[in-house]
This record gives sequence, structure tokens and C-alpha cells, in this order.
Amino acid sequence: MDLWQTLVESLRRTEVPAITFQELLLVLLVATALSIPRRSWRYFGLLATAVHELGHALAAVTSGQRLSGIRLRLDHSGTTTTYSRSRAAAAWSCFWGYPVPAIVGAGFVIAGFSGWGPAAIAASILVLAASMLFLRNMAGFLVTAVAIACALALILLVPHAFVGHVAVVLGLAMLVAAVRDLFKLANVHLRRRDRLATSDAYLLYRATAVPSGVWIFLFAVLVAGSWVAAWQPISLILGRGA
Repeated sequence: MDLWQTLVESLRRTEVPAITFQELLLVLLVATALSIPRRSWRYFGLLATAVHELGHALAAVTSGQRLSGIRLRLDHSGTTTTYSRSRAAAAWSCFWGYPVPAIVGAGFVIAGFSGWGPAAIAASILVLAASMLFLRNMAGFLVTAVAIACALALILLVPHAFVGHVAVVLGLAMLVAAVRDLFKLANVHLRRRDRLATSDAYLLYRATAVPSGVWIFLFAVLVAGSWVAAWQPISLILGRGA
């Protein structure tokens, strides 16, 4: 069976994973361990940055802008370069950075609980592979290649029933990462104002004259909404175990 056929077959719905109350607590612990401690965040944060920049890139492409390139750096920063004659389109692509890890995370959690975990992993492989056409630095290639390799290992070597559990872990970790990045953004505006030029909220303010605080609030609303959506299947299991 070739790789492409395996990926296509992974896009189908599989058996819904039976996640018990005890397993869910373990899943929550693992997800937190990926995104909170500095040692693990040093690596998992690179994936969150990649998803953040892919959010900018996808928003740019879908709004008719020209995507020039994506750069990912090992210090968890990144840049997506686009060209547009429309200020509205430029603001649109600039906005879709911080909310996207949370939205993707919620999607992974829901997919994992509903039998679409392998499909979510397989789809992420295709998206990451396509993004390599636009990467413009070695660190970006390294981060993306490692992510693709890990996802391929899950699809090829791990039973699909267990991949659903992994999708839930990754989704929750991405949701935690989105909250962590929001706090980091707020800290830039409150204490590290010398770094405002790196803030999407500040760039949106410069492009639209709408205060940065409004944009941070909108980011937070979408992140919170993603948590609410992801928490629905989790709350059912927690309710049974209470």
C-alpha cells in the first residue's frame, strides 16, 4: 500500500474512541505538559507558531492577496509576507494569526471524539506539505518537516483508534498554547512596549486606527469560543465520571 493511498484511507471516519474519565484526565495532563513547562514549550511552541503563520497565509490567499513567503524561527517568532492593494484584505490576513491555533485545536478535539481523528491528522499533513512551497528559511523547513514526519508516523504506525486519542491531546495542547500566546501578546502591550512592532494587534491598529485593545479582545473572544466548542464532548465524559 503506497503512502498516498494510506493518507486517502485515513480521511475516512473510523470507530469513535472510547475515552474514559480516567483517560480524559490523563489526556488533559499530557496536553498541559506540552504547552505549559518551558522545556516542552520550547518545542511544541514551534508548532503553534507554524499554525499561527499558516492562519495568516490562508487568510491572505482566500482574500485574493499574493503570498510571497513564510518564515518560522526557532525563537517562536514568524513572518508571513503578503502583497495586497486592499487595506481591508491586508487587515483580514493580519487578524487570522492568534485565533487560528485555538480554532484548529478545537477542530482536532471534536474530530478526535467523533471518529475523525486520523482524518484530522492526515489533513494536517497535506496542509503542512503544501505550506513548504512558501517557506523561505531553513528553520521553517526543519519545523515543518519534523511535524510532517511525526504526523506520518501516527498515520502509518499507530492504530486508528489510538490516533483519535492523540488528536484530542494535540487539540487541547493547541488550545492551551493559544491562551499562552494571548497572555504573551498582552504582556507586550503592557510591559514590553519596545516590542510592539512584533504585535499583530499593533499592526492592525496601524492599518485600521482601531485600538490594539479591541483586536486583542476579538482574539480572546475567538479563543474562548474555541474552548467552549471543544469543551462540549469533554464535559460529557467529565459529567459521567463525577
